Amino acid sequence: MDAIIVTIGDEILMGQILDTNSKFIASKLTDSGFEVVEMMSVKDEALAIKDAVERSMSRADVVIFTGGLGPTRDDKTKQVLADYFGTRLVHSPEAYEWLLEILAKKSLQMNKLNEGQAVQPENCRLLKNDVGTACGMCFERDGKLLFSLPGVPMEMVFLMDNRVMPVIVEHYPFLKLDFTVYKVYGITESDLAIRLESFEDSLPSGIGLAYLPEYGVIKLRLTAHGHAVEFLDEYAHKLELALDGLKIQHGADKSLPIEVAEMMKSSGRTISCAESCTGGNIAHELTLLPGASEWFVGGVVSYATELKSSILGVPSELVGQCGVVSGEVARAMAEGVRRVTGSYYGVATTGVAGPTGGDEVNPVGTVWIAVASPNETIAKCFHFSTNRERNISKATNAALMMVLER
Repeated sequence: MDAIIVTIGDEILMGQILDTNSKFIASKLTDSGFEVVEMMSVKDEALAIKDAVERSMSRADVVIFTGGLGPTRDDKTKQVLADYFGTRLVHSPEAYEWLLEILAKKSLQMNKLNEGQAVQPENCRLLKNDVGTACGMCFERDGKLLFSLPGVPMEMVFLMDNRVMPVIVEHYPFLKLDFTVYKVYGITESDLAIRLESFEDSLPSGIGLAYLPEYGVIKLRLTAHGHAVEFLDEYAHKLELALDGLKIQHGADKSLPIEVAEMMKSSGRTISCAESCTGGNIAHELTLLPGASEWFVGGVVSYATELKSSILGVPSELVGQCGVVSGEVARAMAEGVRRVTGSYYGVATTGVAGPTGGDEVNPVGTVWIAVASPNETIAKCFHFSTNRERNISKATNAALMMVLER
């Protein structure tokens, strides 16, 4: 079954906001057994929306639009959908009562723009929105479904989880999908692909292998659709045989911060960070997780060299002898943050994030990362790219990988 996702909004096409809605919707549809065959973004104008509706409905079984449902004049989606599905816009008592209830919860009064949000296509199925004032809509034609949702991410997520997916499951009860995930360490994506050529050639219709590389690890997702679901275990075993001799982890469809968190909780240990070139990003990624206070003690963003000495106790003569971007300084930072915070592990970064600041000894992208524990301190040097944002992200992942390896 095919699906198409359409985002409506000039602000997306102008690059003013990032389209995160399509990513979320695609993951929900994929997990339900659909194949997302296209994503598109269109202007918030009637002709562009009309063309997107006609094109999507001619090709896909499920179409999901986001955006264009606000109370302002530039939101034209409802009228276009009413015209396409051969109906008219009418005042919906159901939508109006729901809107009154939502506004009352927010201690807000109804105004004429809000009243316009109670106007709905006469033949649509109303998708009540608990977290906003714009309800979603569901239309059906020739066995196909079209959903129109608000563009606000929080509202879209609520409606997808609580309104859209139940309708899809009800409409397509025969859809099946299952998958299993492996993490593979210590091999490049190209070498792994060559190694798995014969395995991939043996896969039957309905089973596919996807490569999802991250820094230092490659996720392999083996997915089965429809009747092929019953053969997933058989081919998962064959994949394990093909990976024999490599370091792998099965069932690990988790982010690195989550893996670190689980390791800390299961071992009863704690961690702290001393960050220079990553600027607090490691601490940020870890503290995004609920309950991080149980195992994350704290961190120091010692960007200035003086702070490395005054707070973390890095000897100034060490900096003078080895340079601030060095394994010796990284080790001293990791040990220093352990000492300051009392954590079991200390992780430290020092490097040249770029795009300027490098030299012949330490070109842009050079990062030293150290992990200290009561038993040992280890440090590794990495050479990333010239892109600052990418270097910070890669260094963060590499640091978390080093913690897991310990």
